[in-house]
Amino acid sequence: MVKLEENSVLVVIDVQKAWNDPIFGRRNNPDAERVISKVIYEFRKRGKRIIHVRHDSMNPNSLFRDGASTFEFKDEARPILGERVITKHVNSAFIGTDLESTLRKIKDPQVFYVGLVTDHCVSTTVRMSGNLGFRSFVIEDGCATFDRKDSKGNVISAEEVHKINLISIDNEFAKVIMSSDLFP
Repeated sequence: MVKLEENSVLVVIDVQKAWNDPIFGRRNNPDAERVISKVIYEFRKRGKRIIHVRHDSMNPNSLFRDGASTFEFKDEARPILGERVITKHVNSAFIGTDLESTLRKIKDPQVFYVGLVTDHCVSTTVRMSGNLGFRSFVIEDGCATFDRKDSKGNVISAEEVHKINLISIDNEFAKVIMSSDLFP
């Protein structure tokens, strides 16, 4: 069980409509958005800070390009008035943004992460969060990823990619928890 503190912050990473495109292939954890929505609701209910991060690709043909309908947040993770929105152009939400300075303004924040996808922007952001000294938590069931191919063309299942990435983060960069550890 993890107890939310007065200085708890939820960072919601790249929960954008682009991820619905079939081009990305098979995904694990089809309930991730439901869990993300629940976690956002619980943070709002308790008056805790929420920061929404979105990816804006520099590739003019990207599904993640500002102006495309797929750039928009999914309904389950749409920010409300007063919630901070940070736009990034690379995998880490700390590079080229004010996320670090925003978190540093909060005394010793307890930072929780959810989002898409586990092995790219979530992992990169969480690793930097830990390296920058923030008390970081990844909500495992509030993240998901897709099948990947290795250099020989072998498919690595989304479940394995998800699990291996979280194992490598846990207790090194962040504590990996389940949403039920916060909200039983």
